[in-house]
Amino acid sequence: MGRKIKVLIVDDSASVRQTMSEILATDPQIEVVGTAPDPFAAARRMLHEVPDVITLDVEMPRMDGITFLRKLMAQYPIPVVMCSSQTEEGSETLMQALEAGAVDVILKPKVDTRLQLLEAGMQICDTIKAAADARPRKRAFDGPAARGPEPKLTADVIMPPPTHSRAMARTTEKVVCIGASTGGTESLREILMALPADVPGIVIVQHMPEKFTAAFAHRLDSLCRITVKEAADGDAVLRGQALIAPGNRHLLLQRSGARYRVAVKDGPLVCRHRPSVDVLFRSAAQSAGANAAGIIMTGMGDDGARGLLEMREAGAATFAQDEESCVVFGMPKEAIALGAAGTVLPLSAIPGRICRLDFA
Repeated sequence: MGRKIKVLIVDDSASVRQTMSEILATDPQIEVVGTAPDPFAAARRMLHEVPDVITLDVEMPRMDGITFLRKLMAQYPIPVVMCSSQTEEGSETLMQALEAGAVDVILKPKVDTRLQLLEAGMQICDTIKAAADARPRKRAFDGPAARGPEPKLTADVIMPPPTHSRAMARTTEKVVCIGASTGGTESLREILMALPADVPGIVIVQHMPEKFTAAFAHRLDSLCRITVKEAADGDAVLRGQALIAPGNRHLLLQRSGARYRVAVKDGPLVCRHRPSVDVLFRSAAQSAGANAAGIIMTGMGDDGARGLLEMREAGAATFAQDEESCVVFGMPKEAIALGAAGTVLPLSAIPGRICRLDFA
C-alpha cells in the first residue's frame, strides 16, 4: 500500500510535461519517475526504470504515439494512458489507440479557471491510479497548488433519492442501462457487436472525455448491427439503438408516457465523474423500475454501485462483470460488496443475458 505508482510522461511539449508533472505531484500515491519528448527518449529512459504507467501523446516527432503503443503492446505490455488535445480529429485517432491497447484517454489539461484545474487534476490522478491496476494484454500489432482530496459528491446533487416502491406501474417498454470506466471501451465494443438488431433500447455511461464519446459512438455504429449514437437531450430510447452519454455531461433516463427518453444535463462531478454511472442508474430506478436492467462493468472506484443497488431495490434485474474478465475490478467489486448485483457474469455472457432478460 505504501509503494507509489511510477509514471513516465511522454509528450513533445515541454509545457505539457511540466503541467502534467505538477498535477501528478499533488497526489501522494503517484511519483513521476521521468519525462520524455518522444518515444525514442522514452525507450532509453525505460532501460533504467520501467514505469507502472505511461502517459503518451499522440502526435510526436520521429515516431507517433500510436506506433509506439503498438510496439509496447506487442513486446512488453505496460498500462498506457493516451493524452490528447480536445479535437474531433484527435478523437478519431484516440479510438485507434484504445483498440491498440491503451487503457484510457485523458485530455491535455486546460486551466481556464481554478475549478477546471482542480477537476482536471483530480480526474487525471484518478485515471493514472486506475491504469496502474489494469492488466493489459499482449497484442499482435501554471501548476496547481497543493491540495487535499476533493469531496466526492453523490447523485443527490443531480436528483433526489428514489421515493417510489417496487409496486411502480409497469410499461411494455424495456431499457438496459450500462456503466463502465477503465477498460470499458473495448468491453462495450464486444458486447454491442454481439447484439441482434431488435434488442431493447440501451443507455450507456462510459467514463470518457468530452469530444471522444462522439467518435466512440460513431466507431461502434460502423461495427454493430444496432444503431449507436452519442446521446442528445430529448433523444427517445428505441429498440435496436444504444445511446452513449456525451463526455463531460450527465445522462438521465426519463419516462415519457409509456416510453423513455434521455436528458443531458450539466452539474458537478458525481463520484468524481461527469458523466456518472450513479446518476444514470438512479434515474433508471426512478423512471423505469422493474422495466430496467442495470449492468456495471470494468473500472476503478465505486461509481454506479449505489445506483445499481437503487435499481435492484426498485425491482430491476442487475448484473456485474466478473473479476476475471475485467481490466480493472473496481466498480463491479464495489457493487457486489454492496449487494447491488443480482448476478455476476463474465464479459462473454453479457450479450446473451441482455437478449434473454426476463422482465416479468
